[in-house]
Amino acid sequence: MKKINFKAVAVFFVGAMMLSSCASLQKMKKNADKINYTVTPEVLVAKGGNVDVEIQGRIPEKFFNKKATITATPVLTYEGGEKAYAPYKLQGEKVEANNKVISYTNGGTFSYKGTVPYVDGMRKSDLVVRITASQGDKSLDFDPVKIADGVIATSTLVKDKPASIVGVEKGKNTTGVYDPTIDKFQRVVPDEYKADLMYLINSAYVRGSQLKKEDMVKLNEYIKDAAEAERKDLKGVAVSAYASPDGTEAFNTKLAEKREGTTTKVLDKKLKKDKVETTVTGKYTPEDWEGFKELMEKSNIQDKEMILRVLSMYQDPEVREREIKNLSGPFQEIAKTILPKLRRSKIIASVDLIGKTDEEIANLADTDPSKLNQAELLYAASLTEDLNKQKAIYTSFTRQFPEDWRGYNDLGVVEMMQGNTSDAQSNFAKADKLDPKNAIVQNNLGGVALVNGDLDKAQELFSAASGAGQEVNYNLGTVSILKGDYDAAVKYFGDGTCVNKALAQMLTDDNNGALRTLNNLKKESALGDYLKAIIGARTAKTTLLYDSLKAAVNKDAKYKDIAKVDLEFAKYFNDEQFKSIVE
Repeated sequence: MKKINFKAVAVFFVGAMMLSSCASLQKMKKNADKINYTVTPEVLVAKGGNVDVEIQGRIPEKFFNKKATITATPVLTYEGGEKAYAPYKLQGEKVEANNKVISYTNGGTFSYKGTVPYVDGMRKSDLVVRITASQGDKSLDFDPVKIADGVIATSTLVKDKPASIVGVEKGKNTTGVYDPTIDKFQRVVPDEYKADLMYLINSAYVRGSQLKKEDMVKLNEYIKDAAEAERKDLKGVAVSAYASPDGTEAFNTKLAEKREGTTTKVLDKKLKKDKVETTVTGKYTPEDWEGFKELMEKSNIQDKEMILRVLSMYQDPEVREREIKNLSGPFQEIAKTILPKLRRSKIIASVDLIGKTDEEIANLADTDPSKLNQAELLYAASLTEDLNKQKAIYTSFTRQFPEDWRGYNDLGVVEMMQGNTSDAQSNFAKADKLDPKNAIVQNNLGGVALVNGDLDKAQELFSAASGAGQEVNYNLGTVSILKGDYDAAVKYFGDGTCVNKALAQMLTDDNNGALRTLNNLKKESALGDYLKAIIGARTAKTTLLYDSLKAAVNKDAKYKDIAKVDLEFAKYFNDEQFKSIVE
């Protein structure tokens, strides 16, 4: 009996299987060009700092070996590098794994979504698919297949420098009087002094005792000083004469008019004696119901609320007087404590206090800043565009007024402009400690986060700065562009006019709106011209395209290299006029 060499047979079959698997993989590689890919978008786009891709694939029938697995990796290749998306796997019907199964007989479909971070080199790039097929311990690399172009990177043109806010007012001044420790600088400050001349009932005679009262003496001194002082401008003296609301309206009208006349005459005489030249104006009110109401509200007179209701119910003076007199008890008290205070002339002297000139302030800021108050010192920084001088002034402010948040905040703003983000952050933190949650400071801290690339923190801080100024919405709009939320960006920019708004409009396909925004810019820029060129390319307006592109590269030559690979201009790459501008 003939012996069979089972070892040799086994080797034969293993070899045959290996040859079979290799042949199967080779066949798949040979037919790989029959795989259909649909890429969305057709040309890849940078959005929110990433390049997203969606691939719909169709595997032909009788292509996919039942025992094979393929690993497909989309890769963005560009000059100087490449970036691979996450790989995905497909498997044949007899493979025991958890990947998408593709029928040998019928073929099948697959879907894929992926994202990679954008880098500048990707402006001119190819999306290729690299496939490795495997069966058992054998594997075979297919030829790479290009499936899309990339990358339109218009969104990356955003100006990501934040808008910082200088602190000018320390807080809200509720006094109604200018305060240089709180308010912004005001060179001319209105001032006034008030005094009252009191009259006896039914009389317009000015008593000598009234002229000797303290407030009248001080009024005369105030007027004389204002007329003589170098930094004071006496604007005039106003007289308002009144009669109390008792008696007939006709009588009180004549009485109030006489009081205005006697008061004015007394003032004119005093001004002439003191050799003061100014205007005295006068007016009179027959019955001072407003003054009556004010004094009643402050009083403790019996039936006060009833009397005030009478004032609100009736507008006719005679009806008011009759109804109040009907309250015999309260009226006696009114006649004794309220009405005498209404028989008067109010005198107001108005003066403008003239502050230091710009030259004086600038000189003191350099030589002796200690002689400047808060408002003046902050104003001094606005008089120069030299950042080093501004920095020195704000540093002086922090030394003189260490408890005022504005010095540290404004110093931080200058440091941001100089690119010293770390120092700026330190000073903003000091300002925040002095005035926690101050909206201006929150905006500026958000600017630091934006520069550091922390978009979520920047958005949080900018949102906390609501109401601090237009800069906040500008910053929120910028963050929205960087995050890829273009509709939100357009809303944040609102009615403003800036390059970033135009860019946001372009990214929402509002090319006409973007062009209007760019045409209304207060200051031309290379970026603005470049965006106009893109709009020209999108709308097939070649004059707009070429004129704008020329203007952009003339302002900044870097746009030549950008335009050469910018797929917004893909249709014009071979155009001689285009090439003459960018080469």
